[in-house]
Amino acid sequence: MKKIELAATWLKNNLGLFRCPDCQQPFIQVKDNSVYCQQGHVFDLSRKGTLFLTKHHSANNYDDKKFWQARQRLLQHGLFDPIYAKIAAMLPKRPLNILDAGCGQGAALKYLAQQRDFSDQLVGFDLSKAAINLATQIKQPAFFCVADLAILPFSNQSFDILLDIFTPSAYTEFQRIVRANGLLIKVIPANDYLIELRHLLYEKSSVHYQYSNEKVQRLFFQHYPQARQVRISYHFSLRNPDFQDLLQMTPLQWGASQKQLLWAAEQDLAQITIDVDLLIANFN
Repeated sequence: MKKIELAATWLKNNLGLFRCPDCQQPFIQVKDNSVYCQQGHVFDLSRKGTLFLTKHHSANNYDDKKFWQARQRLLQHGLFDPIYAKIAAMLPKRPLNILDAGCGQGAALKYLAQQRDFSDQLVGFDLSKAAINLATQIKQPAFFCVADLAILPFSNQSFDILLDIFTPSAYTEFQRIVRANGLLIKVIPANDYLIELRHLLYEKSSVHYQYSNEKVQRLFFQHYPQARQVRISYHFSLRNPDFQDLLQMTPLQWGASQKQLLWAAEQDLAQITIDVDLLIANFN
């Protein structure tokens, strides 16, 4: 079967997970590779099997194909595997509906699909079409859509697990779509995340030379006072092409001067520090 046909079949079997982002009413049918809601709004599947659930789009740095391609190569080399492994170990050993918010090119869902054997329903969304196009090229049992974090096109209490990895949060919407006894796992950079690269790209006098996630943590714990925090820190060895990909894939580059970028590109790091906090909230 073609990708679009496989996606249409999956949607028919899991249509209850979604709702119309325009009117917030349920989708009622999948017909001719399109989904229809009760109010008659229509959203089409692409030939790659992607469902486009947003009709507006603003261009930004995350639309750069080279950004996502570089990121994909590093993730295939295992850049974030220890993070994904920790997440996998936290998940209940039963079939789950898992949503990856801001999924990028789908690496986290691919890892979970490989490590778990519970017939999970895996869904990822991102606002970047470039990222989702890459996600659909990876052979994996996940469904991907283009959607907006601010207006999530998912039904109330439809997911057991919500992953939010290096992505902004919409806590009101998160609260709506996660089931009772569900789990929100948010991954944020910690103080030493990519610190070697940060110090290559910025002078000591720059506000970007150091990083603190204090504000992000504070907001998370305001919403989930009983949440817990787990720190993961390790060093990832870089081969020569990896370093150039690292420069390409990180938003750290966007605030650096052209002079610093050119100078950094001539350097060669043997390893990079991955330092993150996992913020875990249980939904009662």
